[in-house]
Amino acid sequence: MKTFEWPVTVYYEDTDTGGVVYHSNYLKFFERARTEMLRQIGINQQSLLEQHIGFVVRHVDIDFLKGARLDEQLTVKSCVSQLKKASLTFCQELVNPKGDLLCKAIVKVACINNQNMRPIAMPQSMSMEFTSSEC
Repeated sequence: MKTFEWPVTVYYEDTDTGGVVYHSNYLKFFERARTEMLRQIGINQQSLLEQHIGFVVRHVDIDFLKGARLDEQLTVKSCVSQLKKASLTFCQELVNPKGDLLCKAIVKVACINNQNMRPIAMPQSMSMEFTSSEC
């Protein structure tokens, strides 16, 4: 899969009193983009949960470069940089319309059995949808 792009609008609820996006909300933007990326390739997370398959964030490396502001129209760019049997590593960037990089993150997500919270291999039909690439 190539780079997936997801639009984000910065709402008042996303910001601090100065109109700048509060740091934890960048993680929400990235999470939503990963969810929509899965949805686009036909992966239904509710269906996976019914099979006791879930995804959990195992590690995040995030770099805040410039503040995003109230009412900005931004884009989250996401791609899979590493694909393993039971995990995915995503490279994600938040950019403004001018192309300025505001925030970037490397997010490692593990596939688990959500009953015992232990790692499991991703279903092969799912892992075939992903290809790792340079991001």
